[in-house]
This record gives sequence, C-alpha cells and structure tokens, in this order.
Amino acid sequence: MAEVGIAVKDLNFSWPNGETAIKSCSLEVPRGEFWMLLGTNGSGKSTLLRLLAGLLAPQSGEIGVLPPVGFVFQNPDHQLVMPTVGADVAFGLVEEKLPVAAVRARVDEALGAVNLRALQLRPIYALSGGQKQRVAIAGAIARRCEILLLDEPTALLDPDSQLDLVASVRRLVKSRGITALWVTHRLDELNYCDGAFLLEKGSLVDRGEPQRLKERLTEVNNQAS
Repeated sequence: MAEVGIAVKDLNFSWPNGETAIKSCSLEVPRGEFWMLLGTNGSGKSTLLRLLAGLLAPQSGEIGVLPPVGFVFQNPDHQLVMPTVGADVAFGLVEEKLPVAAVRARVDEALGAVNLRALQLRPIYALSGGQKQRVAIAGAIARRCEILLLDEPTALLDPDSQLDLVASVRRLVKSRGITALWVTHRLDELNYCDGAFLLEKGSLVDRGEPQRLKERLTEVNNQAS
C-alpha cells in the first residue's frame, strides 16, 4: 500500500456564524503524488486547504500531513515580504538558524528548481505574476517542505502562464517526491495531475482519475449552459 502524504478523516468545520463549510470530509493523497481539488466557488476548496495548512482549526475530525508544509496563496503579493527574490526565499529559513553558506545554497537550489536562479537580485515588484508564484513555491522548496498546498495559484495569470506553472509544479513534485494538493476550477489543469477530488457544498462527492472527473464536469457545464 502506498504511503500517504495527506490524510483527512471525518473533518468538519463551520464559520463563527454557524455556516457549515466542510462536512464529514475524508480523503488521502499518496506520498509523492500531485492531486487537485475541484469545485465551484463556495464549495469549500480554499477552506479545506487552510485546514490542512493549520491556518484554521476544525471542529472535529483528524488531519495528518507530513511536515513541513508549504502554502502558496492565490495572490503571491499576500506572502512575498522581502524586497528581492533571493531575500524572500531566504526569509523562510530564518527559524532554522542555518549558517549563511547553507542558506545561500538552499536559496540557489530552490530558485534553480523553479528556473529563477538568474533573478535572485531582482526586486519583487519587477516580477510578473507567474514569476511571483514561482518565488512563493521556491520558498517552500528551500524549507524542504514535504507537502505543498496551492490555492488556485494560476487564478491571476494569463492562459500560457497558467499551464506553464502547473507543468512546472508537476515536474517538481515528481523529481523531489513532494506531495502536492492544488485547488482549481480550470478543467484543462487536470491534464497534469495524478488524481482529483470534487467538493460540493463542503462534502467530497467524487474522487479518482482526472480524465473521468474532467468528463463529468464538462458534461455538467454543458448542461448548465
């Protein structure tokens, strides 16, 4: 049986106003695989990802993730805090109290993994949206994250950059044995993942082979239109 990187059992979460966001959710992502989390707006995708990251606490249920966990927000401006690319990637290593040479090596390796090594001294404000997302991902790689959670990281990118980023993340996951869960509502991104989950109103209603889920959702979208 494959080792599990992310495990959720009977998870429940409600907002302070009593509105239920996640209902009796159970799922597993095999270690070293790239899975996607699908659903319409308001289905609970981002909430579930924040629960996995520890940014929210569930009312009940169990969450098991292999530490450390990296989280990539939809808008990278919400998490890039330093003035330059290299400084931002290094910032996440402060808690580890590494020697300067080790920090430099980790930053260099992480930026190489996302093809941004040449931009180490580039100001963050001068980057494109796709480059900013790569810097955020490099920060997780520098911290040697076992789990990578990505909350609609292509939402603010143009179509070419969207597929370029998802292909890059797939290569990273496969080459480094990272376990990744990527939130999306773009069906073309399903071509890159190992499996997918479908959320509806906080409940997991389907899981499995990406192409089958893509066909199911395409049919639903066609009927709706």
